[in-house]
Amino acid sequence: MTAGNRSMWLNPRLLLAVCLLFSAGAMVGALAMRLSQRSAPNQPAAYYTINGKEVALQQLVKDLDLNSAQAQQLETVLDDFVMYVQMLQSQMDEVRANGKARILNILDEKQKAKFEKMLGDLQARRR
Repeated sequence: MTAGNRSMWLNPRLLLAVCLLFSAGAMVGALAMRLSQRSAPNQPAAYYTINGKEVALQQLVKDLDLNSAQAQQLETVLDDFVMYVQMLQSQMDEVRANGKARILNILDEKQKAKFEKMLGDLQARRR
């Protein structure tokens, strides 16, 4: 490695960007796992997360004393929201995978192994 390449990797802006990319990827991955465990795709979601708490649709209908039209509208809104989040998650997974592939393309085999270990350690800490 030449001195010019080494100084490029010491650039604080580049290091910050790489750290933010990895952190965002880890958070998105964790969110994807939670969402995929809560409800299977193509099924109406029976539970929704509101302020970090899982709430059943029927509980909302009961607690808010909704009539049948309101309950139907609420279910549609919540289902649309869940589908929208799943689409965003899919897009984020694609962006994260693309970024990881681009990073792996610039690393040699030893660096790739170390990078993969770093990602695994980061994901293990977040569990």
